[in-house]
Amino acid sequence: MSETIHFEEEEFTTQFNGRTLIRILAQAKPHWKLTAVFLITIALVSALDSYFTFLSKRMIDEGIVPRNGERLLNIAVQYGGLIILQALLVFGFIYAAGILGERVQYDLRKKQFNHLQTLSFSYYDRTPVGWIMSRLTSDVERMGWLVSWGVLDVIWALANILTALYFMAIINWRLMLIVLVAIPVLVVVAAQFKKHILVEFRLVRKLNSRITGAFNENITGVRVVKALGREQANLAEFEELSEDRYAAGYRAAWLSALFLPAVQIISALAVGAVVVVGGVEAEYGAMTIGGIQAFISYITFMMWPIQDLARVYAETQHAIASAERVFSLIDAVPEIQDRSDAVDPGSLRGDIEFIDVDFYYEEDKPVLQDFNLVVREGETIALVGPTGGGKSTIVNLLCRFYEPRKGMIRIGGRDYRELSLHSIHSRLGIVLQTPHLFSGTIRENIRYGRLDASDEEVEEAAKLAGAHEFITALEKGYDEEVGEGGVMLSVGQKQLVSLARAVLADPDIFIMDEATSSVDTLTEALIQRGMERMLSGRTSFVIAHRLSTIKRADRIVVIQDGRIEEMGTHAELIRKRGHYYRLYSRQFREERARQYDLLGLEPAAT
Repeated sequence: MSETIHFEEEEFTTQFNGRTLIRILAQAKPHWKLTAVFLITIALVSALDSYFTFLSKRMIDEGIVPRNGERLLNIAVQYGGLIILQALLVFGFIYAAGILGERVQYDLRKKQFNHLQTLSFSYYDRTPVGWIMSRLTSDVERMGWLVSWGVLDVIWALANILTALYFMAIINWRLMLIVLVAIPVLVVVAAQFKKHILVEFRLVRKLNSRITGAFNENITGVRVVKALGREQANLAEFEELSEDRYAAGYRAAWLSALFLPAVQIISALAVGAVVVVGGVEAEYGAMTIGGIQAFISYITFMMWPIQDLARVYAETQHAIASAERVFSLIDAVPEIQDRSDAVDPGSLRGDIEFIDVDFYYEEDKPVLQDFNLVVREGETIALVGPTGGGKSTIVNLLCRFYEPRKGMIRIGGRDYRELSLHSIHSRLGIVLQTPHLFSGTIRENIRYGRLDASDEEVEEAAKLAGAHEFITALEKGYDEEVGEGGVMLSVGQKQLVSLARAVLADPDIFIMDEATSSVDTLTEALIQRGMERMLSGRTSFVIAHRLSTIKRADRIVVIQDGRIEEMGTHAELIRKRGHYYRLYSRQFREERARQYDLLGLEPAAT
């Protein structure tokens, strides 16, 4: 791409209407048996909590006050048996909640990872890695918490409130009505806080994504940062971003902190009213000693769950803000998809035709315009020209990482949009300017070209690519660890491993994108020999900065401003003394000057 596409994260400002929450809870549906055990056990634990208070009332009224030891013993035995049952149920719901949360997180991460592999390159062009990583980690954890521990807290609180109200009504229904008045007041207070809390939590998640992106860029680009002395400038930018995150987090924390005291004040007023009215009724004998004790216990017992619901509600806003971003990733639609009638042709043999192709990454900034090119089967085409002219775009379109905005690309006489994406991608061999190796051994990285390849086939591919000699010179040979991104190997060694990987894949179409621009002359010679073996009999595209590497191409195509400037063999273009001749001559003079400089000689007059 000629320019960077700036990422603008989708804003989530719609009022919470429950649909996102329902979608979060639906993640537990595949684990409905575990969810059922979880819900039943927590409901039973809550019911037992309320029943224990009722048993305490009976102990006082039926055993202690009338001094009935036998009755007191019977109730105590019942109490002890239920304690053992509750202990088992507590173990059950905590275990079920933990497992359920982990399974939901696993499902969401797997779903996101699988979906990420279906998305087009354009998605990654405009989406920072840090944003994606936040969705896969912290946001998924928030959702897993809500489905398990969040639901646990809600069910426990609701069951406690309902069972407490039930037993309070049995004891004294008039006092129970006083408590009921407090509940709508709490709902109104929650509604007022809801809007502001959700907005702040959404902003927190958005800024978290940007901070993760900044971390990622600075860690992966640490060598450039240090080389350019950018530490202080980067720190200043990061501090500004962190301050914005702190301010948003502070406002969210302030609102959440204010929410709980508001609930406590309302609860305290309700408790005070009940104590006054209950005390008056006790003077006239309308309440027993056990009833008063149980009723006060129930009030306290019920108000704690109400306060807990307030806490869960505030945290739920945070989880919803995370879920909106997770679902935005899962719902992202690939720009390039298989047609319903897409086929696998069995090979990508045949001529390749670019017919009146237009393409642009950004509107009104065309990269290719009315581009036409026919490549015969087995032909090696070299693409040269200035940076940003469209060379890499041509091969990206051929690989169907992008599709033409206008025009058509044919492979073997067929519009390549009629072919499945897998049938195209699985038959391409690509070696990039900056090869990417995965953490693991050299053998595993070469085998990535064909996962069912034997060790002998891996080593044969390395020999053909010219990589075998340096690999066997390593302490562990093919079992040498390459490190993250291949940091344990030199650029040239990584390039040779990448070439061996492409050789092992045995592709129908081979692409070399600036594969020798960052290596020394000796390694370039090794790569050239490997390329010659690889290109033989295959349709190939070579993008080259060093023009000396493409002399043997069947045709050299000079690309400038998205159009073909010149085309022909090396000898033909030199004789024309046009654009290619000027490029080649300039590079030849520069290389000769470097050689003289290394020898400490003055260049000869020209």
